[in-house]
Amino acid sequence: MRARWWLGGGAGAVVGGLVAGRGVLSLQARAARAVVGKPLGEDAHRADGLWKKKYGDPIELLILGDSIAAGLGAEDPGATFGAQLAKRLAKKARRSVRLHVAARVGAETSQLRAQLAGLPAGYRPDVAVVVVGGNDVTHRVRVSESRRHLGEAVRTLRERGIPVVVGTCPDLGALSVLQQPLRALAGVSSRQLAAAQREVVTELGGLAVSLADVVGPFFVTRPDEMFAVDRFHPSGAGYRRTAKAVLPSVLVALSLAEELPHGHHGPLTRSG
Repeated sequence: MRARWWLGGGAGAVVGGLVAGRGVLSLQARAARAVVGKPLGEDAHRADGLWKKKYGDPIELLILGDSIAAGLGAEDPGATFGAQLAKRLAKKARRSVRLHVAARVGAETSQLRAQLAGLPAGYRPDVAVVVVGGNDVTHRVRVSESRRHLGEAVRTLRERGIPVVVGTCPDLGALSVLQQPLRALAGVSSRQLAAAQREVVTELGGLAVSLADVVGPFFVTRPDEMFAVDRFHPSGAGYRRTAKAVLPSVLVALSLAEELPHGHHGPLTRSG
């Protein structure tokens, strides 16, 4: 995802994707783009490596997806989504976590296939976590197409016996910097995609976490703390909150816990 958390690729992507050439909507999107810019650049901190090595017996954690998964907006590698999740998982499991982040800034769901193909030969994670979808919304990718690409990635992982946790598309309509009706349009599209993601993931035996439900309210009520300087991506505090929200499903996926809290959706089938 490029310059996006709730909005996606910033107002520029919205101009090109959701509302190009539509009068007041285009004007609103251009105004938002002028405010946002690209203060974070397009490269996230690399957080790959062994976290909490003192515990030993490492869990292999794979992160796939877009700029949220990659951690764009975090102040340092340890503040990225992957690192925050790895540290929390290590503390709960009392095992170290070896993190591999294949997620890329700007990725759409269709690029999950390439991320999987680019993994090191013989690499087999103990669990894969996917966060993706915002770029599909802002680039006007059909929900059915996004669903198909996500299903292919989840199916590939499950056929290899790898548990999968997917954080569904955030509610882009929660971004207060957007004026109406642009904000409402972005919200409808993102919620439709999130519902489709949850459906296909759970059908294929994965776990889905509704980010709009489990972490969205914190970004709405505490935006100065949760957002990075671009006002779209999470800050380190935002990634800490997001990692904490995703962790329960990761623990269940690894058979380290049994109960799923509100906003977490278990698989409809346990078959691999």
